[in-house]
Amino acid sequence: MTDLASEYDVIVVGTGPGGEGAAMQAVKHGKSVAVVERDPAVGGSCTHKGTIPSKALRYAIFQMTEVNNNVLFREHGLTAHFMIPDLRRRAKSVIEAQVKMRTAFYDRNDIPIVRGVARFIDPHTIEAVQADGSHAELRGKYIVLATGSRPYRPAGIDFGHPRIFDSDTVLNLDLNVKSITIVGAGVIGCEYASMFRNLEIKVNLINNRDRLLDFLDEEIVDALSYHLRERGVIIRHREETERIEATDDGVILHLKSGKQLKTDALLWAAGRTGNTDGLGLEEIGVKPDQRGNIPVNQHMQTVVPHIYAAGDVIGPPALASAAYNQGRYAASHLLCVLAEANGELAIEGDCGPVPSLDIPTGIYTSPEISSLGKTERELTEGKIPYEVGHAHFKSIARAQITGQTTGMLKLLFHRETMEILGIHCFGSNASEIIHIGQAIMAQPKPHNTLMYFINTTFNYPTMAEAYRVAALNGYNRLF
Repeated sequence: MTDLASEYDVIVVGTGPGGEGAAMQAVKHGKSVAVVERDPAVGGSCTHKGTIPSKALRYAIFQMTEVNNNVLFREHGLTAHFMIPDLRRRAKSVIEAQVKMRTAFYDRNDIPIVRGVARFIDPHTIEAVQADGSHAELRGKYIVLATGSRPYRPAGIDFGHPRIFDSDTVLNLDLNVKSITIVGAGVIGCEYASMFRNLEIKVNLINNRDRLLDFLDEEIVDALSYHLRERGVIIRHREETERIEATDDGVILHLKSGKQLKTDALLWAAGRTGNTDGLGLEEIGVKPDQRGNIPVNQHMQTVVPHIYAAGDVIGPPALASAAYNQGRYAASHLLCVLAEANGELAIEGDCGPVPSLDIPTGIYTSPEISSLGKTERELTEGKIPYEVGHAHFKSIARAQITGQTTGMLKLLFHRETMEILGIHCFGSNASEIIHIGQAIMAQPKPHNTLMYFINTTFNYPTMAEAYRVAALNGYNRLF
């Protein structure tokens, strides 16, 4: 790490995906950069509390269930049964590897990591306060806020109770839990419902809406609902929480409908809040919304033009993949502004394009869901003439070989131009499969059509072959 200077071209607050993207983009173009991080290790919630540990845990659970469901292992009396603490050790090793790698990024690029909680003193000055009271002041021509988010904790719920968790603390669950209630059936709630049920834990999934994940294609949502119920998850729609009663041996959820659900533990997974409290934003005229999210324009600028924000702290889509691109674009934009202020011409490549709004969803239920583009409902409401092509995984040779036959790939395309309008996938490795279609959708006309999948030779047997099957299925509906 380099010696700490007092003034930088760019100060980045937070070292999650958004902060890393901004810092690396700015330093690679010759600007002086410092980052402020409140935690002992870099990576943000993505690395330490959210994406990485939860997906590592999910994969460990998947490996265990694969052994237990494999006929070859069962015939030889081989089974695997682990508690969550045992499975979590896999996540710890992944986190350590991620931290080591990401710390090296900052070291190699001579970016100082200033430890402490960030707070604005004035629009160009950040104070980083450490736990022992020591502090450092940094001035920056431009500042990028990438402070992330945390689980929303409503008043009246005792999150200090050993049986009540949110998505940040549930990974520390050490109890011998046989049942759990999950309040909130969004992405996080559905992912944990799948994980806990795969551990043979009884699950109540409480949803305050009419259906699960209503931003997804209805056919995909119906498939997820069916699969969760088939696995034994109890889904309760249109329910509102009245109060939560914690006892020594469990948690009782009182619903406004009059129902009372007692389970060994409760996971509150109803929304997130931007990490903006304590930043001193009121001192510089930046006002977060009621959920702590910072409003920004299309260039990731706040109402104070030299202060940018990126990642979960600006709200949806709140994805690590999107956050990195947002941070990178924020730095690209300020590089152009900085060059103009200095009377210079921006270096070619400095001003990157605005990040695409076509961001694939990646939902790590079991099986996975990934989606991109329009849904059938949106196309119907828009009066766009479309057709559908399906490939059910049970008919794909690779899925038959691996035993992962649950799921399908669904292509939506324009009946007249054949343009791909939407891709929806439910099944094993859906979050990987989606990127083949994403690459084609991003091509200029007329290269973004169904005919690409019909005329392209895919390796056999692969899951990618599902694109050819779905394309031919849809093409045959036209005649």
